[in-house]
Amino acid sequence: MTPLDAAAIEMKNITKTFGTTVANDKVCLDVRRGEILSLLGENGSGKTTLMNMLSGIYFPDDGEIFVDGEAVVIRSPADAYRLGIGMIHQHFKLVDVLTAAENVVLGMEGRGKLNRRAITARIQEICDRYGFVVDPAQKVYDMSVSQKQTLEIVKVLYRGADILILDEPTAVLTPQETEKLFSVIKNMRNDGKAVIIITHKLHEVMEVSDRVAVLRKGVYVGTVETKDTSPKELTEMMMGRAVTLNIDRPEPKNPRTRLEVRHLSVRSRENVLVLDDVNFEARTGEILGIAGISGCGQKELLEAIAGLQVTEKGSSILYYGDDGTPEELVGKKPLDISRMGVALSFVPEDRLGMGLVGSMDLADNMMLKTYRTSGRLFADRRPSARLAKKVVEELEVATPDISTPVRRLSGGNVQKILVGREISADPTVLMSAYAVRGLDINTSYTIYHLLNEQKEKGVAVIYVGEELDVLLELCDRILVLCSGKVNAIVDARTATREEVGFLMTYLQTEKKGGAET
Repeated sequence: MTPLDAAAIEMKNITKTFGTTVANDKVCLDVRRGEILSLLGENGSGKTTLMNMLSGIYFPDDGEIFVDGEAVVIRSPADAYRLGIGMIHQHFKLVDVLTAAENVVLGMEGRGKLNRRAITARIQEICDRYGFVVDPAQKVYDMSVSQKQTLEIVKVLYRGADILILDEPTAVLTPQETEKLFSVIKNMRNDGKAVIIITHKLHEVMEVSDRVAVLRKGVYVGTVETKDTSPKELTEMMMGRAVTLNIDRPEPKNPRTRLEVRHLSVRSRENVLVLDDVNFEARTGEILGIAGISGCGQKELLEAIAGLQVTEKGSSILYYGDDGTPEELVGKKPLDISRMGVALSFVPEDRLGMGLVGSMDLADNMMLKTYRTSGRLFADRRPSARLAKKVVEELEVATPDISTPVRRLSGGNVQKILVGREISADPTVLMSAYAVRGLDINTSYTIYHLLNEQKEKGVAVIYVGEELDVLLELCDRILVLCSGKVNAIVDARTATREEVGFLMTYLQTEKKGGAET
């Protein structure tokens, strides 16, 4: 049996290229038994690529991988599982119509009928050992995000993994769910598992990890003991320079109502009420945060304001112009809203599906916002090209040139292009859904600064975020959604993580629609 503190994994001089792009350049990394290792780095630094080679999704161009001191070749996820390596991806790989137990054993070798009793007993054994809660008979489509994530972890443990890789595991979890996940991860570490966490959240790195490894532009920078470092030092390792980790929050100047949302209700395609009698105001010169667990109506709320969702009878979204005259937005399409003179910018959650066209280059994606209003028979690409170059320079977008198709960029760089385009449109209302999801620390703080610049220009900013610490530090007020209802609107300067986290998960039924503060 391999002793604790022994190297479970050693990666030596691992190199991986995609065309002319070097994703990993002679990276050396080790992970020990009985430890939690955090893997940090900017967007495009090669973190996920490195772990994809360890889990069998990619094959290295050069270098060696050792498991428990023996050289191995990992050509597929099946090879990785045979070596005890399992990866829990940010986007879950579950079949919605199957039960938890069926998902756990799906694709495993074996013949004949499933022994459901034995499978259930083994799942329960894993749950009891590490502190999971899983109903083997529950369908995946009835599960919350945290339940799906728990199932993914149970799935890899069931298959014998004792080296686990978690990619952005807390991206859509509440503070309470994150705390519960960390407790489980620590239990696995104490049981001798080796756990690797890819994350951008420095406070979580400091809380849960034993060591931190840092990559920068595909190159291994170093590994430090968590107890001997700080968020500032880790950021400097990632960036190669000093970075200030403070979010400014200027006081709103002469705020007045820009949007007034009253009795807003929206149904899904399945006829489920996803927004139920929502009421609030968005004011000029302030940032209104929207908090809620994934799927609580955040997406539908922003899309309804943008004219992309059909609303229920009785819904009202009033836009107040500079002269104070209200105009109804309900029932109008995005082009109608634009022709009314409403300068509304929207950074949607779905970057490529809704925000950008993956097959088009950076310049043409910039032009999507303005080509209808150019008045020309043929579009003039020169202004769009200039804007694309400006966004690439100011947001440090990693791209060969502005003629590169957007789909070839990393997720973080796609997000930079989208945010840059929307802010450049000089909006009076700026709505953003998860603007910094997948972005590195430096770029995230750049986005926060840009949002504050819009706020100081008198823009009404609506910011849907997943990190409560950021919401509490950046926003002026926070609207908390729970089960499609406004559970409360709190002052971000005085509210706590625990208070907002509780409001995200427990509906105060005596409050219908929420009250303004």
